[in-house]
Amino acid sequence: MRFTVTPDWRNNWLLRLVLVWFLVFVALLWITNALLYFAKMTLNPASVVAYYLGNEATFTQPRSYQGLLEITHFHLFAMGILVLTMTHLVLFVPMANRWKAWIVSLAFTTALADEAAGWLVRFVSPRFAGLKVAAFLGLEAVLAFMIGAVLWAICTAQPNDYRSSASDDDD
Repeated sequence: MRFTVTPDWRNNWLLRLVLVWFLVFVALLWITNALLYFAKMTLNPASVVAYYLGNEATFTQPRSYQGLLEITHFHLFAMGILVLTMTHLVLFVPMANRWKAWIVSLAFTTALADEAAGWLVRFVSPRFAGLKVAAFLGLEAVLAFMIGAVLWAICTAQPNDYRSSASDDDD
């Protein structure tokens, strides 16, 4: 990634090619994330409760501790790397640092909340089902924004704005 911090990064077509292909993979992850969510639940909090606590009418069992632990174990690493990479790329997009800070914070917060919400519904209270829906929608929205912003910066050969992100000024 060191090439992205140099002034000539927009002139490096191979780097742009790598980044565009990475964004294709992230977009496909974004789509499959939504498909997996909607295969199990809807945006109705009651469906989230039924998924995590089970449902006698549909003969589904509650999510097990071990099942949630295995999924969370993998997701924490994978989502951490994904959000780290995407927010890092957003630092190069020309926009005010305060907006970058919001995007970075939203990305990490919604990803963590999305992971935590299932545990909270299952083992604390069904009232956290709304958090699961909100975290899912928030994560999908912030990922879509980051994909779009980085793709826009690459395709329109925007100047690298990393230097202003790395400076101490607020914008």
